[in-house]
Amino acid sequence: MIIATGFFDGVHLGHRFLLKQLVDAASERGDRSMIVTFWPHPRNVLQDEARNLRLLTSLEEKKALLLDLGVDTVEVLNFTKEFSRLTTEQYLKEYIIDRFGGTAILLGYDNRIGCNPGSTDEIASLAKSLGLGVIRADKFDDTAGVTISSTKIRNLLTEGDVTEASKMLGYNYSLYGVVVAGNQIGRTIGFPTANMQLYEPLKLVPACGVYCVQVETLGRKFMGMCNIGYRPTISSEHALTIETNIFDFNEDIYGLDIRISFITKIRDERKFSSIEVLKSQLCEDRRKCLALI
Repeated sequence: MIIATGFFDGVHLGHRFLLKQLVDAASERGDRSMIVTFWPHPRNVLQDEARNLRLLTSLEEKKALLLDLGVDTVEVLNFTKEFSRLTTEQYLKEYIIDRFGGTAILLGYDNRIGCNPGSTDEIASLAKSLGLGVIRADKFDDTAGVTISSTKIRNLLTEGDVTEASKMLGYNYSLYGVVVAGNQIGRTIGFPTANMQLYEPLKLVPACGVYCVQVETLGRKFMGMCNIGYRPTISSEHALTIETNIFDFNEDIYGLDIRISFITKIRDERKFSSIEVLKSQLCEDRRKCLALI
């Protein structure tokens, strides 16, 4: 078993570059490939100031993305403070070798393993001393020479730049949840919306604004526009909502799954002087989305 280990939040292009090397190495050796990952995120456990850290992928999304890329097996370890105290040697021996039957480990250019991580060279040397084969992965840079990271992608989404974030991910960033009842105001002005409650509360929600999106529900795909924000024109409650107007759609989907994938941001959320002015702006937003489609 050839194993790579890490959190892999977002399974972005940098991760995918490494994962291809893992899958290719396993294929060349006639072996199987495995990802050993963790949940929750180490920062959520170890750093009090990071308790509000939001993630690019839920655990189930991450596992699905990894398997779709050809990895044979994904194992998830519960990350606790006690687990975090494992040394590099303990982690490699007790988990990679003894628990998962690893015969080789793939190391990224900046892999850190255990509570006392040395350099990647030192980790490679220790792994070899334990009888593990070591595969050193190449470093990925995009065509502009920019290093891609989960942190950079989170920052882009926080700024509302879903287009650039999706480029770094290699797919359109999405939110997944269930349709819940709203206040029905959208329906009265010709723009009924599906209000979403996320299945994963730690999922990162992009910045407030109006977005052109692809919608998946009822096993089909539609286009639409999504408003993320506090609806200042119609509500004084400071409660964040994620509501999507699905184009050419008029079915009851309360209680059903919905996934919205972001294409681009149309505008910031703002307060309008009246419902009529809001309606006029929504018509313009819809025209912009349809032009993009």
